Amino acid sequence: MEEEQSKLLERDRNPLGTESVASLMVKFSVPSIIAMLVTALYNIVDQLFIGQAVGTLGNAATNVAFPLTTSCIALALMFGIGGASCFNLEAGRGNQDRAIYYIGNALFCLVSSGVILGLVSEIFLSPLLKGFGAPGNVLPYARTYVRITAVGFPFLIFTAGGCHLIRADGSPQMARICNIVGAVINTILDALFVLGFHWGMAGAALATVIGQVVSAIIVIRYLFHFKTVPLKLHHFRPHGEYIFEVAQIGMASFFNQIAMMIVQIVMNNSLTYYGGMSSYGEAIPLACVGIIMKVNQVFFSFVIGLAQGSQPVESFNYGAKKYDRVRKAVRLAALTGVTMSVLSFLLFQIFPRQILALFGTGTPEYFEFGTRCFRIFLFFIWLDALQPIISTFFTSIGKPAKGIFLSLTRQILFFIPLLLILPRFMGIDGCIFCGPIADFLSAVVTVIMAVLEFKGMPKTAETD
Repeated sequence: MEEEQSKLLERDRNPLGTESVASLMVKFSVPSIIAMLVTALYNIVDQLFIGQAVGTLGNAATNVAFPLTTSCIALALMFGIGGASCFNLEAGRGNQDRAIYYIGNALFCLVSSGVILGLVSEIFLSPLLKGFGAPGNVLPYARTYVRITAVGFPFLIFTAGGCHLIRADGSPQMARICNIVGAVINTILDALFVLGFHWGMAGAALATVIGQVVSAIIVIRYLFHFKTVPLKLHHFRPHGEYIFEVAQIGMASFFNQIAMMIVQIVMNNSLTYYGGMSSYGEAIPLACVGIIMKVNQVFFSFVIGLAQGSQPVESFNYGAKKYDRVRKAVRLAALTGVTMSVLSFLLFQIFPRQILALFGTGTPEYFEFGTRCFRIFLFFIWLDALQPIISTFFTSIGKPAKGIFLSLTRQILFFIPLLLILPRFMGIDGCIFCGPIADFLSAVVTVIMAVLEFKGMPKTAETD
């Protein structure tokens, strides 16, 4: 009885359950947004320098390679968010000693999955890139780039996932430092290797890997000083129960990224095929959509970072049965996300050509297709914030099945079927119009699921 009361007292003292929800959202979301921005900038910075030094074929090559980077982020989010959510849920119940095992097992999975993905990518490099839609004139550039970046996959996955665990330990500022340092190093070395030494694709890839290694070292150093409960060697010993729970909770975020990867692969192959049948050719649509996807990823960095920043607040307070605070966190995340979405919509509608010009020069056809694609493909971007925020909410409260389903709506249930049907009737234009239609349908499903969930949630803070 005394032990139970001690756990409850420790839980009630936790700032996640007592501080202002708005201040907690700022505290956790800002570092999370920065972390996601850094991940996006790792790719977009490479493409900026490659576009200037190599041109359209180089831009197309980074687009072909992008599904592998998405795979890294998928694994990092599954074990990072899964481990963080399980840790915070268990800590919210007052079980600190059990909670730390989720951190150790999550870290084990991050390292293991990174090594496996890196090896698979090196061994099956050419078949993978061809399957991702690389035409013959783009394949050599993509092969050079991925051959080097695959070495960094374990460090990328470990860092991206480890930063979620650091935030769960109540150190969002340290998570931000881990990511910023790597991004700054990557940018400086990109300029040196690509523009200074003229190493092209290989220089951009090498700069990326070095930045990831440095970030990983900072994460490792923090783990030796974990605040909540000291990490011991036995916490890292793999245990099926903990790994299953971590993977189950993080599965929604994993599937969301995997769905994006599948869309990228199908989209790349469609662009190559239908682009070859149009006046634009194979490389222009592939390069333009790659730029648009990565610029859009910068916007999504804000949204996903906002969703991930709300995760500790939602998880802890749901575990502590403080449901009013859970509602406040979700409402604040949704309102902020929609505001960001509207600003992004205006930017992409007004300045598409200027954004394309940042990634190098091109033919009139290049800018014509790119400008049109920006405006149509991202037309409903102002609704896109809702799905990741609500999907993360379901994950945070221990309802992964709903989170997984919602994470699949936009990409798998709507976008891919549209991508397989519309181009048959509209050619290359069909690839462009899939985006806004899928965005709108996904937003409708998201709103319905969110309303139903909140209706069933208890109204008072301590009601079962």
